[in-house]
Amino acid sequence: MNWPILSVVTFLPLLGALLVGLLVRGNERLARGTARWVALWSTLVTFAISLVMVWRFDASSAEFQFVEKHNWLGIASYHMGVDGISLPFVILTTALMPICILASWTAIQTRVKEYMIAFLVLETLMVGTFSALDLVLFYLFFEGGLIPMFLIIGVWGGPRRVYASFKFFLYTLLGSVLMLLAIMAMYWEAGTTDIAALLRHGFPLGLQKWAWFAFFASFAVKMPMWPVHTWLPDAHVEAPTAGSVILAAILLKMGGYGFLRFSLPMFPAASHEFAPLIFTLSVVAIIYTSLVALMQEDVKKLIAYSSVAHMGFVTMGIFAATSQGIAGGIFQMISHGIVSGALFLCVGVVYDRMHTREIAAYGGLVNRMPLYAFVFMVFTLANVGLPGTSGFIGEFLSLIGTFRTNIPVATLATLGVILSAAYALWLYRKMIFGNLKPALEGIRDIGWRETVIFAPLVTLTILFGVVPKPVLDMSAASVTQLLENYNYAIAAAKIAALSAQQSP
Repeated sequence: MNWPILSVVTFLPLLGALLVGLLVRGNERLARGTARWVALWSTLVTFAISLVMVWRFDASSAEFQFVEKHNWLGIASYHMGVDGISLPFVILTTALMPICILASWTAIQTRVKEYMIAFLVLETLMVGTFSALDLVLFYLFFEGGLIPMFLIIGVWGGPRRVYASFKFFLYTLLGSVLMLLAIMAMYWEAGTTDIAALLRHGFPLGLQKWAWFAFFASFAVKMPMWPVHTWLPDAHVEAPTAGSVILAAILLKMGGYGFLRFSLPMFPAASHEFAPLIFTLSVVAIIYTSLVALMQEDVKKLIAYSSVAHMGFVTMGIFAATSQGIAGGIFQMISHGIVSGALFLCVGVVYDRMHTREIAAYGGLVNRMPLYAFVFMVFTLANVGLPGTSGFIGEFLSLIGTFRTNIPVATLATLGVILSAAYALWLYRKMIFGNLKPALEGIRDIGWRETVIFAPLVTLTILFGVVPKPVLDMSAASVTQLLENYNYAIAAAKIAALSAQQSP
């Protein structure tokens, strides 16, 4: 295209944040309203422009598209672009942000201006993470996203918000320090930080191994994988509703995206060698966190632990290194972004009315909130992986891809599907059915604003469950090229090892 559409999509929310900062003055009530409307329109326009990229995207090509490259820091350049792996995450980010602004419309009443600025800055950093084609630029966007999320949890969160925000910040920052060291080593080895060039550079096995672990330390915390997942339930419980949505729907996906963009294509031999480690951690995450979810008394904590379990299917599918496994991992991340975000919005609806997340405080909601009961049912069944919902496609493809590589791992992971049905349906029965609790007599059903929020999410959950082809087609060419390069590198490494053994 003749204009830098990717930079526009990336930095337009930042312009919106600047407008909120400059325009919002005077009367407190008027200022709050202005901040909300400016933030909403900024995110809506960003989403509309990002849809132009989908329209102009050539799904048959595995090359990076909408590429922009300018000199910047000397060793690093401002290099942006998307392919079939990154574009779905860009669209997921821009699509969910207006929903998050709407969900915060009445829930946030203090420091509204600062809240909207934090969300708009966060959108720029998230889109930049998925679009960056330079390691230094990627690292700046990737780490920069910690700051607004830290503030969102720490300022607008629950009673233990300071503890949760510092735990979130320290876990993710410490993991990323090792990644920074690996980036420096890769620059010294290859002489560039350009991701497109590094994808073609064959790193020696020794460097591959420790660089793989360095990137793994960062991405495993971000996913989060067991056993570095303990920051997630605390962050989710204390975060405001929209913060939980972004945390589950977008920030968790950066770990999976990192595995696809860096670990598999840049360190193929190390990825192949350490795949059993990933399989073990994934299976433990799927089974253990599902069992922990069964014991929860807080709705948000239950959904948070279910997120860790579902991310186990993603890592398992990616490192199975089969076309179905990787395609399933990507689809599962997009589906989980929609479904888990919607489940946290469902929790926010009843929390705004009753100011409690205790499961025991609810019961019989179907008697007063039939529309809410229907919406909650759709997302609960998608979370379980019911055929006909988007949750089924991702889990099914991930399991099929893993079965081709490792039958015992896939068999054990299938237990997660059964356990997810146990905790999700138990939660739904406890909250929606049974006798109406006396305290809930006056509770009202979802209103027009909440209907506007849920309608597109319900539609996409069912649509992608019945017609998954648009998402799968968008990433198909990039997945095929990734696998071809990966398999070629593995074959070359085996030949080199065999030659080394045979030589005197």
